[in-house]
Amino acid sequence: QLQLVESGGGSVQSGGSLRLSCTASGFPLDHYAIGWFRQAPGKEREGISCISSTDDITYYTDSVKGRFFISRDNAKNQIYLEMNSLKPDDTGVYYCAADYLPLQGACFVRVARYSYWGQGTQVAVSS
Repeated sequence: QLQLVESGGGSVQSGGSLRLSCTASGFPLDHYAIGWFRQAPGKEREGISCISSTDDITYYTDSVKGRFFISRDNAKNQIYLEMNSLKPDDTGVYYCAADYLPLQGACFVRVARYSYWGQGTQVAVSS
């Protein structure tokens, strides 16, 4: 059974850092592009970063570019999101998701593309 589990969320002051992890099981991770999404209170879920199944293409939305860094370790079945210089606007529930794109150097952050989702991990940034 395909499963994604996020971890690493927590509370941090503005300017701090967190590293989120997404652990995959039940499917060959290297067949999937992985996206990170977040949902702030009262707002729609938004895509913030993704990484291709080939591990050579990444994307960041403008609001996190230069502060967040996505990476993957297929041997460990894990994907990471390093978050630096955190701001109160980064507060929300963070989700990882998998998009079946084997051997493709591409990834997308449209919510509708992703079939498999984790349960989310909460990130709270205080000013």
